[in-house]
Amino acid sequence: MAKAPAKPEPAAAAPAKKSKKMLFIAIGAVLVLASGGAGAWFYIQSSAGHGEKDKKQATEKAEASKPPVFALLEPFVVNLQPEESEKYLQVAMTIQVKDDEQAELLKLHMPEVRSRLLLLLSSKKGSEISTSDGKKLLSDEIVAQVKVPFGGRHEPQKVSSVFFTSFVIQ
Repeated sequence: MAKAPAKPEPAAAAPAKKSKKMLFIAIGAVLVLASGGAGAWFYIQSSAGHGEKDKKQATEKAEASKPPVFALLEPFVVNLQPEESEKYLQVAMTIQVKDDEQAELLKLHMPEVRSRLLLLLSSKKGSEISTSDGKKLLSDEIVAQVKVPFGGRHEPQKVSSVFFTSFVIQ
C-alpha cells in the first residue's frame, strides 16, 4: 500500500502566518505614530508662527492706539527763487513723530533741522508750491529731509507727517 503524502503540521504553519500578521501590525503602528508625530510637529510650528504674528499685530495696534506726538517748529520766512518778481514764503509747520523720544531728538538737533528746511524752502519757486499738489510734494520733501540721520546716528528719525499751520506766499 502506498503511503499518503504527509500532511503538514498545522502548528508549524500557524506561526508563519502569525508572524507575518504581527509584522504588518507593527509596521502599521509605526506609520501611525510617525504620521501623528509629524502632524503634531507641524501644528506646533504653525502655532508658533501665528503666535509671533499675533504679538506683532498686538504691538502695531498698541502703537496705533497711542496718541500722536507732535513737534512744533518756529515759523520760517525765506526768499523764494525768483520768477517774474521777488517772492517770499512764510510758513509754520508741525511735524508728527513716532514718540516722545523722537520729539526730544528733533529738539536737540533743531539747528540742523532748521538749516535743512531753510535750504529746501529757499530752493523753491512760488509757482511750484502754490498748488495743493505742490504743497503735498513739499510736505513729502520736508519729511525726507527730517528723516535723514543727525550727526553720528545711523538710523533715520521716525517722522510720519508734516502739517502746515500757516502758509503765505507774497
